[in-house]
Amino acid sequence: MAIVYTYHSLRKFKLLEQHGFRVTSEQVEETLTAPDVVIPQQKGRYIAQKRISQHYVLRVVYRKEGDNLVVITFYPGRRERYEVNV
Repeated sequence: MAIVYTYHSLRKFKLLEQHGFRVTSEQVEETLTAPDVVIPQQKGRYIAQKRISQHYVLRVVYRKEGDNLVVITFYPGRRERYEVNV
């Protein structure tokens, strides 16, 4: 499957970096291809989640379009908020 970024998701890299949180495209793609968990959402969307540090997970919101995974947005989250039994 190919990974396609929306305009918003491409802008998110710079926005997060401006706030002191650097996320790479490799981290986003690894979260999509080897997530710790995938959570189905409404309207055919999914959240792939993967631990990226001792304190944070990366959450990637995406949808499937044919053979593509379309990244809608992504954001870091504190593990204690999004992981069970941290």
